[in-house]
Amino acid sequence: MENDWYTGWSWLLWFGFIMIMFSSFGNWGYTYRAHRRFNNEFPQKSAVDILKERYASGEIEEVEFLKILSQISDLKQSNKIKSSSLFSQEA
Repeated sequence: MENDWYTGWSWLLWFGFIMIMFSSFGNWGYTYRAHRRFNNEFPQKSAVDILKERYASGEIEEVEFLKILSQISDLKQSNKIKSSSLFSQEA
């Protein structure tokens, strides 16, 4: 009995399909590991952390530090109020 899928050149289609699947999974695994490693090496700093570092290094004085810190906290409060008002308007 002759089967068209296993005789002649049809095996090339199956081989190509299997190679594409292996390469796709390999590419996904490589990019997943690379991005995971990159994100762990460079943690995100908040604005307050950067401000504290600048104050600790002596780059800014206490008055300027407190002024900027209050501006950041005011900005966070206004963003919270805006986001809460957006959710209340949608309902």
